[in-house]
Amino acid sequence: MTKILAFVGMPASGKSEAASVLRRKGIAVINMGDVIREEVVRRGLEPTDANTGGVGSDLREKEGKDAVAKRCIPKIRDANEDFIGIDGVRSVSEVELFKMAFGDDFTLVSVDSPLELRFERVLARKRSDDMQDVNALKVRDERELGWGMGKAMEVADLVIENNSTLEEFNEKIIALLE
Repeated sequence: MTKILAFVGMPASGKSEAASVLRRKGIAVINMGDVIREEVVRRGLEPTDANTGGVGSDLREKEGKDAVAKRCIPKIRDANEDFIGIDGVRSVSEVELFKMAFGDDFTLVSVDSPLELRFERVLARKRSDDMQDVNALKVRDERELGWGMGKAMEVADLVIENNSTLEEFNEKIIALLE
């Protein structure tokens, strides 16, 4: 059975950085946001925050709150790996679906980081779908909380604080793996 370490957290909290640590250790990672970005491209839309968020909301509305997780499960199984990371759980429905599919081999880690620090990271990473001001980040926070992310963070098996240096955060993720 495949062991899974999944990350949940507010935008720019450090989920992708945690996933990068896994990748550097040779662990395959499935990014749930990529599933949505693939759908944005499939629909012929520009990869903006509004379009990515809109498609994410549309998928969840039409296919259920666990729509993105449903699309990830075949990717996890096809990867045929002993250990996989998942970047970007957004709701309890997704957690429940993953737990149903993988049981005790699924571990959810909440990455916690304050708004101001998250906004600094948004400005530094320069992604096409990123927010340009702190109010836009708050809007995105509200949208993702509306998908049930706050509840998913509450049911996490572990919480890791990401409120210091990148090196310290990376060390916490490595310690978690060990």
